[in-house]
Amino acid sequence: MTGNPDAAMRLHRLGAAAEPPEESAPRPDRVIEGSPSFRTHVHYEAPDGRLFAGVWEATPGAWRVAYEEWEWCRLRSGRCVVTPDGGEPTTLGPGDAMVLEPGFTGVWSVIEPCAKDFVVMLPPEADEA
Repeated sequence: MTGNPDAAMRLHRLGAAAEPPEESAPRPDRVIEGSPSFRTHVHYEAPDGRLFAGVWEATPGAWRVAYEEWEWCRLRSGRCVVTPDGGEPTTLGPGDAMVLEPGFTGVWSVIEPCAKDFVVMLPPEADEA
């Protein structure tokens, strides 16, 4: 084995969320259409609180988004359209995956109730950068 002999690989098998899902919705000033609501099941949170993984569910509607974090996601079910400001819409269905980077702004539209697996990494605190 090479590398640091004191380093330990940590494996986290994701199962059911430890806590009940968080119920939320986009801020009213960001809603464009409908009354979308969300359920977020966090299955893993890193000790430093910057990395999260879980399942997000949403009901139909459209709202503006502005990302400060990185997100990888793969749709489990449903249909969504993500449209970057000044760009072309991207339609997502079951099995489709994407990465959203900090600075992404646009509109997230849920056409059919959807669920996605996600991994989110928050930016470092200003004093860490």
